[in-house]
Amino acid sequence: MFGDVMLIRVPFLGPLTFFWFIKGLPTEDDMGNSEVGHNALGAGRIFAQGAKLVDQALASGKIYEGEGFKYISECFQNATLHLIGLLSDGGVHSRLDQLQLLLKGVSERGAKRIRVHVLTDGRDVLDGSSVGFVETLENDLAKLREKGVDAKIASGGGRMYVTMDRYENDWDVVKRGWDAQVLGEAPYKFTNALEAVKKLRENANDQYLPPFVIVDENDKAVGPIVDGDAVVTFNFRADRMVMLAKALEYPDFDKFDRVRFPKIRYAGMLQYDGELKLPSKYLVSPPEIDRTSGEYLVKNGIRTFACSETVKFGHVTFFWNGNRSGYFNSELEEYVEIPSDVGITFNVKPNMKALEIGEKARDAILSRKFDQVRVNIPNGDMVGHTGDIQATVVACKAADEAVKMILDAIEQVGGIYVVTADHGNAEDMVKRNKSGQPLKHKNGELQILTSHTCLPVPIAIGGPGLAPGVRFRKDVPTGGLANVAATVMNLHGFVAPSDYETTLIEVADN
Repeated sequence: MFGDVMLIRVPFLGPLTFFWFIKGLPTEDDMGNSEVGHNALGAGRIFAQGAKLVDQALASGKIYEGEGFKYISECFQNATLHLIGLLSDGGVHSRLDQLQLLLKGVSERGAKRIRVHVLTDGRDVLDGSSVGFVETLENDLAKLREKGVDAKIASGGGRMYVTMDRYENDWDVVKRGWDAQVLGEAPYKFTNALEAVKKLRENANDQYLPPFVIVDENDKAVGPIVDGDAVVTFNFRADRMVMLAKALEYPDFDKFDRVRFPKIRYAGMLQYDGELKLPSKYLVSPPEIDRTSGEYLVKNGIRTFACSETVKFGHVTFFWNGNRSGYFNSELEEYVEIPSDVGITFNVKPNMKALEIGEKARDAILSRKFDQVRVNIPNGDMVGHTGDIQATVVACKAADEAVKMILDAIEQVGGIYVVTADHGNAEDMVKRNKSGQPLKHKNGELQILTSHTCLPVPIAIGGPGLAPGVRFRKDVPTGGLANVAATVMNLHGFVAPSDYETTLIEVADN
């Protein structure tokens, strides 16, 4: 009912700027990521997310009791179970220990032939760690073979070059994976995955390893996906699995020539897109995020504009809105996606689309058509992941210029700004020991950090529309990203729902 999302107006709100640091996840050991960060920013509450949900389902055994597992297990007796995902312990998209538990569980429940299609990381974990992960997995598969399970690695490639594209930025990435995983075809063939990773790393880092397939003594691929097989994508994070899920599930598909479309039983670790119901079968139910701030505000008449380039567009829309696709009210909302550069790494053009995002936001603000303008400027994150420090400096300058453009527009219309981040990355690009000292290679060069950080992120609130006396609350010393939703609601003149994390601001008595 509409009444369920009505908000109560509050009386405040002229010029002041204040600045604070907030955290994104419950503990200092939790590395933030864009999905969790935007969920928290938009929903105003912390929900059990993919990794925790999978942990709970594996620990309780419920993962093997649902319809998704029953669906794929019907193939175990006479066909192959294929597991596709990121081989990593980074905890952002997947975790090795979850894969290990899944392998154990399916083998104990009748899977007789298993093929793993690995995607190497080097982004959320150290570059070069792929070798160790493959060694560990090979040892696990060898133990399964000792128990009579035909278990092998079948194909592989680097996550940024094979399979794990997102937001339909570059379908060629998915096609490379499809060719290796489904067709058993790739430019490189090896008899074992460890040899493949070591050899291919001579000319590429873990993120960008070219696709390879494992072949037998007759030069035949050991594990292409064929009719009758079962497939599980074991990543728990949604954004970089959706495109593959479409290719695996949609009969009508025109993004690339699949050559053949095997009749398989496919399930995701979770359902990656609730609005699209994709995939239709899954092993673990995703978090149910309802009553997001975006829904509340739109249904209370707040006109909203959201914009980013392709690589983060889904974050200011889908993830912000509680893993929900589309508009709440198309008459009150406008979402603008600026196409990201394709076919190159982000350090090649570190300015990315910051200028275009800034211009779109500026124009939306100056049009006075919207009450809220929401953008994500992704340069620091995307270029930071490349490990190219000089390019990241350029990226941050471009982001600064875009932010200035937006702030100047806010000044012109007498508005309010909230500037923050969903997680850290570019602020610290060297690996450090426990005392905080930079780590160096044997040749004296700094070890470069390409992953997100666990550092708190800044938040700045200000603008000519902010009333004198508004300040950060002294009784919320450890605020987090989930507190931002209630804060933004206050700035719009509403009291947030009682179950939201509390607002960060208050009005001083004098």
